Amino acid sequence: MKRAKASPSRQQTLREFLKQIQVVPVNEVVAEKFGEVRAWQLDRGLSTPDLDFLNAVTAIVHGFTLVTHNVFDYANVPFLSLDDWLAP
Repeated sequence: MKRAKASPSRQQTLREFLKQIQVVPVNEVVAEKFGEVRAWQLDRGLSTPDLDFLNAVTAIVHGFTLVTHNVFDYANVPFLSLDDWLAP
């Protein structure tokens, strides 16, 4: 939204979209789960890209299903409810 070449109509569309969603905080509970699950991964030689991992543990803490087509990056996150929105 903040890119110099983003059209005003695209920016307005994004603002309207953002009015419809709830932003959940990254708080101490999420941070604790981040460390717990990351330690589990490291003990097993596994990893997940950092921002994907933050999304995943936030979903776990809040009891959400993470909806993505990028299921590969989330494969090593235990206890994550995952839905591939483009799967048949």
